[in-house]
Amino acid sequence: MENNIETKYNKLITVLSIVIPVAVAALFGVSFKRLGLDVKPFTFLPPIYATINGITAVLLVIAIIAIKNGKRKLHESLMKTAIGCSVAFLLLYVAYHMSSESTAYLGAYKPLYYFILISHIVLSIAIIPLVLITYVKALARRFDKHKKIAKITFPIWLYVAITGVVVYLMISPYYA
Repeated sequence: MENNIETKYNKLITVLSIVIPVAVAALFGVSFKRLGLDVKPFTFLPPIYATINGITAVLLVIAIIAIKNGKRKLHESLMKTAIGCSVAFLLLYVAYHMSSESTAYLGAYKPLYYFILISHIVLSIAIIPLVLITYVKALARRFDKHKKIAKITFPIWLYVAITGVVVYLMISPYYA
């Protein structure tokens, strides 16, 4: 049976899980230039948001180690920081793509690049509700349910964070 905290957040989780991917997709079609704004391209952002993805991956691994060693407060702090990093990544990613044209991958590993990119994008959409549900289970102190869904959430989130770095490393030689 769900408690009040879970019930309170279920609608918000559903809304965010739909609105965030739709908004990101919609913003890909919007540029500062088309809006009539004279904004220089934020070409400095990709290495920053790739670094944030790398930091997120490290935080996730350390958080798992912390909880396995019974350090619940440390785990909680690390997970909140990882969520914050993911939000920062998303904001910077959208800002970059609103100010810059997409970069084509011109390397020899095109099928590998597109496999990693597409799996990264699909799983980055799937991870939104998983992270939110996992977090709310912890907030509700439903640690049995939290642990169960975290076993699904963790590897997907880790994959998304790591592949974000890999995609950047593969595409970065082709930035204008």
